[in-house]
Amino acid sequence: MITEETVDHLGWLARIKLTEEQKEKFTDQLNSILGYFEKLDEVEADVPPTHHVLGLTNVFRDDVAGQSISQEEALGNAPKKERGYFKGPRIV
Repeated sequence: MITEETVDHLGWLARIKLTEEQKEKFTDQLNSILGYFEKLDEVEADVPPTHHVLGLTNVFRDDVAGQSISQEEALGNAPKKERGYFKGPRIV
């Protein structure tokens, strides 16, 4: 059960100044939401929990090592390079 004091505390935590009308309104709304959760708790579900609707297990390809490009090919279009590495702008 949410009280106006709880809503006031939540407003303080969120750095939001709430009027008395807003506190009352949010208290009613939050209690209504909690009421729906209580109704959901009453449901007896024999369905096992599902983690994915479609039942996909692994959609990734196998991790197989392949042929990579050479260092010269990798640096071929680099605007700046130095001693076989990409050269980036100085940050600090």
